[in-house]
Amino acid sequence: MIKTIALLATVSILASVSAAEARSLRFAYASNATPTVQAMEKFGELLSEKTNGELTVEYFPDGQLGGERELVEMVQSGLLDMTKVSGGLMESFSPVYGVFSMPYLFDNQDHFYKAMDDAAIMDPIYQSTASQGMLGLTYYDSGARSFYTSKVPVQHVADLKGLKIRVLQSPTSIKMVEMLGGSPIAMAQDEVYTSIQQGVLDGAENNEFALTIARHGEVAKNYSYDMHTRIPDIMLISKKTFDSLTPDEQKAVVEAAKESTEFQKGVWGEAVAATKQEAADKFGVTYYYPDVSEFQAAVQPMYDDLKSDPEKYKVYEEIRADAGK
Repeated sequence: MIKTIALLATVSILASVSAAEARSLRFAYASNATPTVQAMEKFGELLSEKTNGELTVEYFPDGQLGGERELVEMVQSGLLDMTKVSGGLMESFSPVYGVFSMPYLFDNQDHFYKAMDDAAIMDPIYQSTASQGMLGLTYYDSGARSFYTSKVPVQHVADLKGLKIRVLQSPTSIKMVEMLGGSPIAMAQDEVYTSIQQGVLDGAENNEFALTIARHGEVAKNYSYDMHTRIPDIMLISKKTFDSLTPDEQKAVVEAAKESTEFQKGVWGEAVAATKQEAADKFGVTYYYPDVSEFQAAVQPMYDDLKSDPEKYKVYEEIRADAGK
C-alpha cells in the first residue's frame, strides 16, 4: 500500500511538471559526486543554449524519485525523460554493459577516456537498450573503484577472505569479489553506511567520494588503492522522449550530452584530490597502495570465461586495442 501511494505521488509530481512545462525534460538522479552534478547541470545549460530556450531541463536530484533501478524503469516506461545511473546497474538491462565491471580492464584514466570516447565501441552499447525503451547518450567518469574496510585494511588478496563487501547490483562485480575470496552483498548505496556501522558489512568498494559524500569514512577508515574497476556512469534518455523531438532538437541533446562529459573531465581530478584530503583530515581515513598484480592474477579466470560470451569479448578486445594509443 505504501509503495502504491509513493508511486502515485511520483506520477503526480511528474505529471504536474509535464503539464506546466511541456518543453522541459525531466531528469532525475541519485546522490552523486560534485563534478558529476555539475556536469549534469552543464548539460541543461548547454541544451537551453543550443535550442534558444525551447528545451530546458527540470532536475529531481538525490533520489527524490527513487533509487537508480527505479529511475531506469521510469525512463523505460516514458514516465521520466532522463536519468544518469551506474554502468554496473545497466548490466541488468543489457548484459554487454557487464564488460565495464571486469576487473583491471583499463590501464589508467587515459585509457578509460580513449575507449569511452571511441564511437565504434560505445554507440552499439548505447543503442543496445533501444528495444527496452531507452538510449544511452554519453558517459561520465565515476573514478576508479577500490576496497575500503572498517577493520583490516586490504593489502593482499588474503585480506579479503570472508569479508562481507557491498557491491553494485552487477553479476560481474559479484563474481569479482567471489574470485578474490570475499563475500559480496549487493545493496543500494543508501544502506551501506548503517550496514558497515552495524557490522552487517565489513566494507565496500567505490571511489573516494563515497568516503565524504556518503560519509563512509566515518565507519570505514581503511582505503586500499587496488583500483579494480573504472565503471562509467551512463546518461539515459527515454526512447519515447527522444523520438518525440525534432531532428534539430535530437542533435542538440546529443551534442549537449557529449560536451557535458568534456566539462566533467576538466573538474574531476581536482575534486578527487580534494575529497581524498577531506576524508583523511575529517574522518582519519588511511590510504594503502597494494601490489595489484596479485589481485589481477586472482581474477584472471574471469577473462578466460569471458571468451564464452562473444558480444562482451568483442568489446573487451576493442577496449584493450585502445590501450597505449
